[in-house]
Amino acid sequence: MTSYKLVMPGQTNQYGFLFGGNLLKWVDEIAWMTVSMDYPTLRFVTIGMNSVEFRKSAHSGSILRFDVAVSKMGRTSITYTVMVHKRESGTDLDENMFKTEITFVCVNEEGEKREITRTP
Repeated sequence: MTSYKLVMPGQTNQYGFLFGGNLLKWVDEIAWMTVSMDYPTLRFVTIGMNSVEFRKSAHSGSILRFDVAVSKMGRTSITYTVMVHKRESGTDLDENMFKTEITFVCVNEEGEKREITRTP
Protein backbone atom coordinates (compact mmCIF):
# COMPACT_ATOMS: atom_id res chain seq x y z
CA MET A 1 0.00 0.00 0.00
CA THR A 2 1.18 3.52 -0.70
CA SER A 3 0.02 6.54 1.28
CA TYR A 4 1.03 10.19 1.55
CA LYS A 5 1.29 12.84 4.26
CA LEU A 6 1.97 16.56 4.03
CA VAL A 7 4.21 17.95 6.79
CA MET A 8 2.46 20.95 8.33
CA PRO A 9 3.98 23.72 10.50
CA GLY A 10 2.39 22.37 13.72
CA GLN A 11 4.23 19.06 13.21
CA THR A 12 7.72 20.58 13.30
CA ASN A 13 10.07 21.58 16.10
CA GLN A 14 11.47 25.04 16.84
CA TYR A 15 14.04 24.57 14.04
CA GLY A 16 11.42 23.74 11.40
CA PHE A 17 12.16 19.98 11.23
CA LEU A 18 9.49 17.28 11.51
CA PHE A 19 9.22 15.81 15.01
CA GLY A 20 10.35 12.16 14.86
CA GLY A 21 7.41 11.11 17.01
CA ASN A 22 4.99 12.33 14.35
CA LEU A 23 6.74 10.20 11.73
CA LEU A 24 6.59 7.13 14.00
CA LYS A 25 2.88 7.71 14.62
CA TRP A 26 2.22 7.90 10.88
CA VAL A 27 4.27 4.76 10.21
CA ASP A 28 2.24 2.88 12.83
CA GLU A 29 -1.12 4.21 11.55
CA ILE A 30 -0.42 3.57 7.87
CA ALA A 31 1.01 0.08 8.48
CA TRP A 32 -1.99 -0.75 10.71
CA MET A 33 -4.37 0.43 7.97
CA THR A 34 -2.51 -1.82 5.53
CA VAL A 35 -2.79 -4.96 7.69
CA SER A 36 -6.44 -4.13 8.43
CA MET A 37 -7.18 -3.83 4.71
CA ASP A 38 -5.26 -7.04 3.97
CA TYR A 39 -7.19 -8.93 6.70
CA PRO A 40 -10.46 -7.01 7.14
CA THR A 41 -12.14 -9.57 9.41
CA LEU A 42 -9.25 -9.81 11.91
CA ARG A 43 -7.92 -7.54 14.67
CA PHE A 44 -4.27 -6.53 14.94
CA VAL A 45 -2.16 -4.63 17.44
CA THR A 46 1.36 -3.30 17.05
CA ILE A 47 4.02 -5.23 18.97
CA GLY A 48 7.20 -3.59 17.71
CA MET A 49 9.41 -1.85 15.21
CA ASN A 50 12.82 -3.32 14.47
CA SER A 51 14.71 -0.03 14.21
CA VAL A 52 14.28 3.72 14.37
CA GLU A 53 16.88 5.68 12.44
CA PHE A 54 16.03 8.98 10.80
CA ARG A 55 18.27 9.25 7.72
CA LYS A 56 17.01 12.59 6.42
CA SER A 57 15.01 15.43 7.90
CA ALA A 58 11.77 16.83 6.55
CA HIS A 59 10.49 20.39 6.72
CA SER A 60 7.07 21.97 6.71
CA GLY A 61 5.71 21.56 3.19
CA SER A 62 7.50 18.27 2.53
CA ILE A 63 5.39 15.50 1.01
CA LEU A 64 6.07 12.09 2.53
CA ARG A 65 5.35 8.84 0.68
CA PHE A 66 4.87 5.67 2.74
CA ASP A 67 5.35 2.34 0.92
CA VAL A 68 4.20 -0.65 2.98
CA ALA A 69 4.65 -4.32 2.02
CA VAL A 70 4.57 -7.68 3.81
CA SER A 71 8.04 -8.96 4.66
CA LYS A 72 7.33 -11.89 7.02
CA MET A 73 4.29 -13.98 7.88
CA GLY A 74 3.95 -16.03 11.04
CA ARG A 75 1.19 -18.08 12.60
CA THR A 76 -0.09 -15.24 14.82
CA SER A 77 1.95 -12.27 13.61
CA ILE A 78 2.80 -10.44 10.43
CA THR A 79 5.65 -8.04 9.68
CA TYR A 80 5.58 -5.21 7.15
CA THR A 81 8.47 -3.22 5.72
CA VAL A 82 7.75 0.50 5.69
CA MET A 83 9.82 2.81 3.49
CA VAL A 84 9.33 6.56 3.83
CA HIS A 85 10.46 8.91 1.07
CA LYS A 86 10.31 12.69 1.16
CA ARG A 87 9.93 15.28 -1.51
CA GLU A 88 10.58 18.89 -0.60
CA SER A 89 8.23 21.44 -2.12
CA GLY A 90 9.50 22.86 -5.38
CA THR A 91 11.54 19.76 -6.31
CA ASP A 92 10.94 16.49 -8.14
CA LEU A 93 13.52 14.52 -6.14
CA ASP A 94 12.35 11.73 -3.80
CA GLU A 95 14.79 10.90 -1.00
CA ASN A 96 14.71 7.86 1.28
CA MET A 97 14.38 9.24 4.80
CA PHE A 98 13.26 6.30 6.94
CA LYS A 99 12.89 2.52 6.82
CA THR A 100 11.68 0.05 9.43
CA GLU A 101 9.89 -3.23 9.89
CA ILE A 102 6.77 -3.14 12.03
CA THR A 103 5.18 -6.26 13.48
CA PHE A 104 1.54 -6.80 14.34
CA VAL A 105 -0.02 -9.66 16.27
CA CYS A 106 -3.51 -10.92 15.57
CA VAL A 107 -5.79 -10.81 18.63
CA ASN A 108 -9.31 -11.90 19.53
CA GLU A 109 -11.99 -9.72 21.17
CA GLU A 110 -10.34 -10.21 24.59
CA GLY A 111 -6.94 -9.09 23.29
CA GLU A 112 -5.42 -12.58 23.35
CA LYS A 113 -3.22 -13.85 20.52
CA ARG A 114 -4.98 -15.85 17.85
CA GLU A 115 -3.98 -17.51 14.61
CA ILE A 116 -4.16 -15.57 11.35
CA THR A 117 -6.77 -17.63 9.54
CA ARG A 118 -7.15 -16.04 6.12
CA THR A 119 -4.67 -15.15 3.40
CA PRO A 120 -5.14 -11.83 1.61
